[in-house]
Amino acid sequence: MKRLLYVVIVGVFMLMGVKNLLAETTLLGAGATFPYPLYSKMFDAYHKQTGIKVNYQAIGSGGGIRQIREKTVDFGASDAFLSDEELKQFKSPVVHIPTTQGAVVITYNLPQNPELKLTPEIIADIFLGKIKKWNNEEIKKINPDVKLPDMNITVVHRSDGSGTTFIFSDYLSKVDPLWEKKVGRGKALNWPCGLGGKGNPGVAGLVKEIPGAIGYVELAYAIQNKMPYAAIKNKSGNFVKPDIKSISLASNTDLPQDMRVSLTNTDAENGYPISSFTWIIVYKDLSCNIKDKEKAKALVHLLWWMTHEGQKFCKPLLYAPLSENAQKRTEEIIKSLTFRGEKLLN
Repeated sequence: MKRLLYVVIVGVFMLMGVKNLLAETTLLGAGATFPYPLYSKMFDAYHKQTGIKVNYQAIGSGGGIRQIREKTVDFGASDAFLSDEELKQFKSPVVHIPTTQGAVVITYNLPQNPELKLTPEIIADIFLGKIKKWNNEEIKKINPDVKLPDMNITVVHRSDGSGTTFIFSDYLSKVDPLWEKKVGRGKALNWPCGLGGKGNPGVAGLVKEIPGAIGYVELAYAIQNKMPYAAIKNKSGNFVKPDIKSISLASNTDLPQDMRVSLTNTDAENGYPISSFTWIIVYKDLSCNIKDKEKAKALVHLLWWMTHEGQKFCKPLLYAPLSENAQKRTEEIIKSLTFRGEKLLN
């Protein structure tokens, strides 16, 4: 109860401070397309509430990481946390702030778009180019009630550096040894087969256009485009469709203090296996790329708002809100942010 009261009081004083900032303040961000539907709603609501504008360009996680590293934006956004090697490429320390939890779904374009079940092995074999037809015996075996067509499978993948690709390939690397050996995990891959689309919208668009196509997109894109998506067999042997509950269950695990954690192939019995946090990445000392202290304060206010009041926008857009444990870790990270060594939030 005391913690809840503290959060409310801090939020009130922070918003009072925000309203005193210049109305024309604009924060610049770039990166992940995975959370773009949610960020669009959040940033619009925040602008109406505070007068602070947020100019966010959904250019993909790779672009977001590059731009925050080059200090051309106030914050970057990525669906993949930075590796130890990537962290070394930054001249100053950065931190990861989870904003929500989402899911990568397997979507397809078939006659009447039936509900399909897929196993990790089948998914890997399709994206490796080993399974080429929809009426393959392995697919038919786990979908006995579906009339699968004698139709070629066209794989659609991301053409840009992508956190969505990292999540998907991280999952396949955990569940399929051949995938890990031949392709591996990363934001950009040497794809064995298929066509490339830019961003989640590009992949969704190609899958919708091409009969027999299959691709991977964030859940909200599949819902918004009225596209089907498969139930996937998880580590416990259950076929799970992605929804708020199954996505949330995936994070029912210990979380590290820096929040750089993979949730794919979860141990949770009913957790959806291709779930992930998505992060905003900022410099630990915001003076590294923001020269005005008031603007740095505005960014801290935005981050606090997104991870608290802004969480109410998650469920309606099919993202999972931060769990209590994740929110506690996130608060600690936001409170650690400084401007020229001075803490911006006590």
